[in-house]
Amino acid sequence: MWCELLQVNFFDEYQMEGLSPEANEICLEVAPENISRALKTAQNAKAVKVKLTKKHCPCLTLSAELPSLSSISRVVTHDIPVEVIPRRLWHEFKEPTVPDFDVSIYLPPLKTMKNVVDRMKNLSNILVLEANLGGEMNLKIETDLVSVTTHFKDLGNPPWGDSASQSRSQSWDPEAMAHARVDVRKLQQFLIGQQINPSKAMCNIVHNRIVHLILLQEDMSLQYFIPAVA
Repeated sequence: MWCELLQVNFFDEYQMEGLSPEANEICLEVAPENISRALKTAQNAKAVKVKLTKKHCPCLTLSAELPSLSSISRVVTHDIPVEVIPRRLWHEFKEPTVPDFDVSIYLPPLKTMKNVVDRMKNLSNILVLEANLGGEMNLKIETDLVSVTTHFKDLGNPPWGDSASQSRSQSWDPEAMAHARVDVRKLQQFLIGQQINPSKAMCNIVHNRIVHLILLQEDMSLQYFIPAVA
């Protein structure tokens, strides 16, 4: 899974100094539940400050100024332990690269898709996801005993331009189906884990290689990569 949030969309002011002007980054490993608990305290805060500090260990120190009925301000501080990732490992935390996809399509409503996948997982561990450039997508289960297919039509295809970060293979037949066999449990985990109602949900398929799922919500982008199985 890959998620990227732009600083300017979340912080009025920010200052950061990395190792050098050429490597102006700081990579940290942190338990998500620790940040989640700290941010719940700050939901109604007048202002929130986040600092990287050195205490008993490296910490993200989150200070939330809460509303007060008196002239005395209330500040709640959380010290969230983090692990600083050494530069030699930074390459492991770069956005994954995706080969030119063969088909890109908008996903149907995620709740509908989840209901279909929940039923299919009882029939097989492998699901075939296929789509074409005519807005059609199928979810298929095929075993020796049963063959089940759910069809979605008129979903539309994203208009990726030449300057977009995503690029489509120009040799693909618009009517042909690109497909990938995926672990149905991994697709189910993607659908179960959605706590947002994205404004756009898209799927890129590299034929027989990978399913690349993208959720867009305002200034946030979530990307999931599910490799195809043989």
